[in-house]
Amino acid sequence: MSPTASAIPSSPQELTGRWLESVLGTDDHPVSVDTVTVEPVGTGQTGATYRLSVTYADPTESAPATLVVKLPSQDAGVRERVALGYRSEHVFYSRVADTVAVPIPDCLHIDISDDAADFVLVLADLAPAVQGDQIAGCTPAQARAAVRALAGLHGPRWCDPTWLTLDGVVMPVPDAAGAGGFGDLARIATTTTIDRLGHSLSATDRATLTDCAEAITPWLRSDTERFSLLHGDFRLDNLLFHPETDEVTVVDWQTLSVGLPARDLAYFVATSLDPHTRAEHERDLVAAYHQALSEHGVAGYDAQTCWRDYRSGMLSIPLITTLGFAFAAGSDRGDDMFIAMIERGCEAIRDLGTLDLVGDRS
Repeated sequence: MSPTASAIPSSPQELTGRWLESVLGTDDHPVSVDTVTVEPVGTGQTGATYRLSVTYADPTESAPATLVVKLPSQDAGVRERVALGYRSEHVFYSRVADTVAVPIPDCLHIDISDDAADFVLVLADLAPAVQGDQIAGCTPAQARAAVRALAGLHGPRWCDPTWLTLDGVVMPVPDAAGAGGFGDLARIATTTTIDRLGHSLSATDRATLTDCAEAITPWLRSDTERFSLLHGDFRLDNLLFHPETDEVTVVDWQTLSVGLPARDLAYFVATSLDPHTRAEHERDLVAAYHQALSEHGVAGYDAQTCWRDYRSGMLSIPLITTLGFAFAAGSDRGDDMFIAMIERGCEAIRDLGTLDLVGDRS
């Protein structure tokens, strides 16, 4: 990473050539920027992402013609609410990324203010890789690539006790009081989600969401003997796929948590595939994830336990989606995305008997 720039840009207007020179250049290898063109990328709910096209006075092979810059949300209210998320992303790239094997973009620069209100992340541009589409879903081949990439996050530091004291984690492993607090928050978020989206959800799905909210407290305290750092929002919108190979790269590390590893797995599989495709391929996808874990050195974790953890992990879908919907900035595309995720997740929860499983183990 480069030396810290003199200031952290708070808006796209501050992504100037002079600022880029301080980020990309060093005393030994200064950079002289001619022009910078800034274009918004995506429709982030909690952050603002831009693609920068850059020309140089003295271009070199190492000077990127394009790069991607992530700033906090330009909505002051969202910015304040998700400051911990910016701290999480900073912790991941500065302290975690080099210790795991999950595929990520090269980080060219990262900086954050003491209060986490100001934050900037500069990444290599992965074009022609294409962002996944949460609403459209993905193919089984793309899903297989994604679950193997996920094992690269969980496997190398499986049950590493230092995860339990990592700063900047949005959702640490809770004690009894903390689990109760998350349960209360889940009920509030579920009520808010049903009040605002209920007309778009079936009565069956509304009932499933309500039942799931009541199960969150015991669920968070179950299976605590198996844990890893979790992405926390491992879904298609946070994955980039190469158009020819389905090679996957993972982005957006604002929701780090610690818990049962298969929660990330369940959240991804059930929200990324239509229910029929998910039912047809989920056994193979869980097996591919389990095999990849063993390749990263995980031992003593049998396939049957992995499958049971996958079933239990489905409760991460209503928890994360209702919290995300209730507390993030809204948009038409965002509403459609949450509806698709909730519908797919609720059907998976019913198909897999997740609530009965969690009830039996609480």
